[in-house]
Amino acid sequence: MSQTNAKADAARPVGGAGLSSRQVQIRSMLQAAGMLPVLVILWIAFHYLSDSRFLTAQNLSIVAQQASINTVLAAGMTFVILTGGIDLSVGSILAISAMMALLTSLIPDWGMLGILAGLLTGLAFGLANGALIAFGNLPPFIVTLGSLTAVRGLARLIGSDTTVFNPDLPFAFIGNGSLPLGGSFGIPWLVVIALLVILASWFLLRRTVLGVRIYAVGGNPAAARLSGIKVWSVLLFAYAASGLLAGLGGVMAAARLFAANGLQLGQSYELDAIAAVILGGTSFVGGIGSIWGTLIGALIIASLTNGLVLLGVSDIWQFVIKGLVIIGAVGLDRARLQGGART
Repeated sequence: MSQTNAKADAARPVGGAGLSSRQVQIRSMLQAAGMLPVLVILWIAFHYLSDSRFLTAQNLSIVAQQASINTVLAAGMTFVILTGGIDLSVGSILAISAMMALLTSLIPDWGMLGILAGLLTGLAFGLANGALIAFGNLPPFIVTLGSLTAVRGLARLIGSDTTVFNPDLPFAFIGNGSLPLGGSFGIPWLVVIALLVILASWFLLRRTVLGVRIYAVGGNPAAARLSGIKVWSVLLFAYAASGLLAGLGGVMAAARLFAANGLQLGQSYELDAIAAVILGGTSFVGGIGSIWGTLIGALIIASLTNGLVLLGVSDIWQFVIKGLVIIGAVGLDRARLQGGART
């Protein structure tokens, strides 16, 4: 008799949508998976279409390295978008941070200070953006759009509008070395740094009071202010974190290239970072999202680029296909979330 009642309870509709508890569990699992199924489908499709060249250890390592800098930028962008804002200046901040790192690395016996110079440069511009938004009550879109242009100009100015090289870059291991794990196997430092950034971001968002406040400000700034949250401090932190991580991205890019260029380096990186965040399920209006989703979004973008290159697709069609896939994937994800909300 008890078994019959249990089966009836499992089949009984719950909530307002007439779904059984099992159906609700399945939907909850799909919501938790996010865009991971899309990433898996992409990997399988590219592996099949590229004559089994995609899912190899060497190529997956390349994909991970290609995604690493965008992952770092997108982590900072996640903080900003969770507050309901936007940061269009991360590509330019990356460029000027890389330039400062390269120029500092040329100082005899003090080359390793280039890392600190790059990080502090990114932090300074992030704080400037945050101050204008938090204290000046200026729209984030306008502030960071202006920074995108102004900081790009400064990057060209301090580099005399040329490419700065340092073939003896003391921190080149960051961009070209690996963390040895025994034998000939190792994890590229770029990937290690990106994963550490993701883990630190997850801890901050999910295990600290500051993380709770970031979600609260993004969900309803007025209610957050009435509850005693210093909204200005949360906004200042979000944009400072975005700038700092853009500075870290600049150090990573400089270490990989042994060079920095104020005109070209970081061009359109802000678009890839925003795409990764939105692909990962973070709401553009703020208050909803996860850092793990951002990581999956960055991997999707890197996989698209790598897979299309393996297939010999021209640059022109790569832009078209990547754009359509991103729009389609986000549309499917939004439909899935809306369906889950109705349960």
